[in-house]
Amino acid sequence: MLDVAVIGVPDERWGESGVAVVVPRDPQTFDPEDVIAFCQDKLARYKIPKQAVVRAELPRNAAGKVLKRVLKDEITLSP
Repeated sequence: MLDVAVIGVPDERWGESGVAVVVPRDPQTFDPEDVIAFCQDKLARYKIPKQAVVRAELPRNAAGKVLKRVLKDEITLSP
């Protein structure tokens, strides 16, 4: 993976759940489920992202910080 950001999105059951937004090195061989499987024995159960989304790049500000609000808005609006 080249880049990863984890954001919280609305969830009916928990109020909010995590989504990993991933920029893979090789999109053809990348499986989003691998991210979740990797986290299984490294994070507490409630911290494991419920889903992983692939993107070509992460939005950043002029200082290079990931714009999580933009990601959250885009992920929440997608079907």
